[in-house]
Amino acid sequence: MSGVDENAAFDVLRRAMAENAEEPEGPARNARAEQLLAEAEKLNIPLAVIEALGHQLKVYNYSSEKAKMFVPFARLLRMWDEHPEDFDEYETHALHWVFKWMTTGMLDQPHIPLAAMEKWLGEMEHRYRLAGHSERAVRGAEHSVAAHVGDLERAERAYAAWLAADRDVMSDCHACELHEQGWWQAQCGRDEEALELWAPVLEGEFSCAHEPHAALASSLAPLLRLGRLDEARANHLRGFRLVRSMESMRGAYADHVEFCALSGNEARALELLAERPAYFTDDGHPRSRLDFTAVVALLMDRLTGLGLGEQPVPGPAGRSWTAAGLAVHAREEALALAARFDERNGTAHVGEQTRARMAQRPLVERLPLGVRAARTVAAPVVASAAAPATTREPDLPALVAEARRLSDTLRPNAVEAWAAVARAAEGVELDPRDRAEIADHEAMDRGPAGLELFERAAELYTAAGDPGEALAARARAAYVRALAGEVEEALAAVAGLYDEVLALYSVDDTGVRQTASVLMSRARILMRRVHEGDDEAFLSEAESAVREVLALVEGRTGDDVRLAARVAEAQAMLAELASRTGDLPAAAELFTWAATGFVEAGLPWFAVEYEARLAGLLHHLGDPAGTERALRAALEHGGQHLEAIGRAQLHLQLAEVLGGRGLAEEAAEHALEAAHWADEAGEGPTLGALARHQLGGSLLGLGRWAEAAEVLESALPDLSAERHGDGAVVQALWWLGDCLSELGEHQEAAERRLRAADIARHWPEQHDHATLAHLAAESLGAAGLPAEADRAYARAGALWRELGNVHGLVRSLRARAWLALRAENGADPARELMADAVRECEAALSGAADDEEQRQRLVGELGHTHRQFGDLIARSVPEDAEDDVIRAVLEAALAQVVEAIVVFASLGDDALDARTAAELAAGWLAADLSRPAQAAARARAVLDAYRDTDGSDDTAQARRAEAEQLLGLMEGQGA
Repeated sequence: MSGVDENAAFDVLRRAMAENAEEPEGPARNARAEQLLAEAEKLNIPLAVIEALGHQLKVYNYSSEKAKMFVPFARLLRMWDEHPEDFDEYETHALHWVFKWMTTGMLDQPHIPLAAMEKWLGEMEHRYRLAGHSERAVRGAEHSVAAHVGDLERAERAYAAWLAADRDVMSDCHACELHEQGWWQAQCGRDEEALELWAPVLEGEFSCAHEPHAALASSLAPLLRLGRLDEARANHLRGFRLVRSMESMRGAYADHVEFCALSGNEARALELLAERPAYFTDDGHPRSRLDFTAVVALLMDRLTGLGLGEQPVPGPAGRSWTAAGLAVHAREEALALAARFDERNGTAHVGEQTRARMAQRPLVERLPLGVRAARTVAAPVVASAAAPATTREPDLPALVAEARRLSDTLRPNAVEAWAAVARAAEGVELDPRDRAEIADHEAMDRGPAGLELFERAAELYTAAGDPGEALAARARAAYVRALAGEVEEALAAVAGLYDEVLALYSVDDTGVRQTASVLMSRARILMRRVHEGDDEAFLSEAESAVREVLALVEGRTGDDVRLAARVAEAQAMLAELASRTGDLPAAAELFTWAATGFVEAGLPWFAVEYEARLAGLLHHLGDPAGTERALRAALEHGGQHLEAIGRAQLHLQLAEVLGGRGLAEEAAEHALEAAHWADEAGEGPTLGALARHQLGGSLLGLGRWAEAAEVLESALPDLSAERHGDGAVVQALWWLGDCLSELGEHQEAAERRLRAADIARHWPEQHDHATLAHLAAESLGAAGLPAEADRAYARAGALWRELGNVHGLVRSLRARAWLALRAENGADPARELMADAVRECEAALSGAADDEEQRQRLVGELGHTHRQFGDLIARSVPEDAEDDVIRAVLEAALAQVVEAIVVFASLGDDALDARTAAELAAGWLAADLSRPAQAAARARAVLDAYRDTDGSDDTAQARRAEAEQLLGLMEGQGA
């Protein structure tokens, strides 16, 4: 092979290595590197072999086959020692750089003796000294060795020397150094110091191929220990997204599994294990396998401790696993691996750390993450504050007294208290009153199945000498029948009871409380009839019944909680009736009175339903502040008595209201709570999906792209057009596309935007379809897919034309022009597309004479189009063009930019910045055309335009600086 052919083959090899470096980590990339080395060895170029060995070493390092990297390194080092002149400057640097990988990489391989590591550490120190490098990287490597074996004294000395030494070209990047320094502080129990060191990495000031991925993972346990739960949640969502696809980051992946196990998210931890089955068995990096198996043991022990030992779980291939079985297997494997390290090291340090890691206890009962995951255990039962803890079972009279107190004051757990009385009274003779109340409350608990018990309670009340309470029990039975759908039968039953109780009350044979109970049951039944029929006569009769309750009770409540509750409930009924007749302001006022009445009576949990109804009315009436107050009150008053589903609904409504007011941070907090409680209620795929949708949108509004993307991707499998409406699906995909675009995942962003556009194309109004097609085109262009981007822009342009949206149409044409310019022989098509954009602007302007605002916008669009046209022409000149061709192209470009200046000038100060940018562009073009006087004039025009501006205008400062630079150059040429 001739030298020319070899060099050409070397160029091809280099391109192939560069392409392989961009492939995902894993065995396929490693195998390709091995193949490329074989091809390099066929060339008569030592540098080709050196570069191929370096490439192979790097892909091994960033994979699960790290153990393979020692062979190519040894070969490289031998080549260096024999023929250092074969290494160019870059490969010389790279050889010394990877010394760090070798020395610390040996720590992760228990078959490599400790003496060999110390030898390599000495070799590294010697070679760095010969090359004139700082000892900073050497001391960092020494610290890693000492920390690994548990020599804390040496580790602290090396740590201090590491930080004291000067940084140079061999020092690890800032991100990696800060991560390792923070890791050491955390190992020493100094979590606050660790997080301070990690802060610049976590905040994005420093980054590299594996950072902030590793720092985010390392921060999770310290944040949990410090109680900084919001940060822990955010770092998990951000960090897991980064490590999910990186095969070489099994240790960081294990940190995320550990976080889930320590924060009550066992179900998500299992999902993480299922995503990476190879992590159970990949053996190229024993240290990360140890980390992973230890965390698996921790998680499985946690599940077994929760009584889920027989639950199927993901595990090593080849058999089915239960949590209990995998716990034993993972523990044995982790301890066996730790023993290999300790045997090599001559210490017990790794084994002690492994046992401590597996023995951790949860740091949080459950930290809501916002992403979908079924609970692995039932939600804990929260003990009622009203149920006093006792060290011994109270006697029967005390149980009866407590139950009666709870029922008389309408406490939420009165039914349970009477059930406790019933259990304690088995075989004991009670008086009829006690037995009546037991039966009455059991009937309430049973609902429709308790009708006979209500009758039994009535008989016992009669036997106890309380005929009014007997009628009230039968009236409760009638209401239960109405709830079961037997409204007419219930009305017939309560009619007689109503007459009887009024007769008793008229002769003082029963009291206000019993009479009010019958009247309220009658009013409730009539309200049920309104719900079913909504007839005007039904409304009138129900309102009369409710007002009869108020007439009886108002002014007589005193300290009677039951009577106060009747007044509040009656006002709520009137509110509902007002709402049905369309008098929404009156309904809102009555619901407010009802809620206030319950709260003032010491029954805030009864107010929740009406505060929620009030919130809905106020939202409809356009009162967001009132809506927010009502929802906050409902959450506060419901407290621990709220069921999970009710709590989820209230949090979600409040999140929507706050989001609408632009309070994205608090909206995100409530959406997170809504998702959590929806999952607790078993409504993850329904209400939970909506909550995640809202949460994702709020996080997007806060610029927390990675978190938002994780949440939205979690919501999408459950969101459906049938259940949630296609608008919710499109919005979620749209938001997700925005997130992915911000994260630089452009092809994935395009896929989501195209999916959303495909749904929106069926909608009657096509603006969203056009916008999504346009956004998808932008993503496709950014992803390096110009043909696909051009098709999407053409689709968007056709839609913009149909909608009469000139701005969208013009922008799609300009974008297509820039795409065309990148293609081979694309200059002429690009110019034609930009000319089309100019024509569309001019045509629209001719028809916008009567709309000044629209005309001004179109003038601005025309100015930007001329400006871009000029830029496009200037960039279209071929590199090998003749001077006269270049001059003609620059003349054409300058003509378009001058047109832009004229157009912007017609808009006055509103387009000052756009005009001065065009002035400067024209000035540089004039300079390129050897017209220094024209260029200087353009620069002076810009300086004049900003003569009166102060230093606070950044755009003005930048324009002035550029103008002064241009003017200085032109004056130097004698302009």
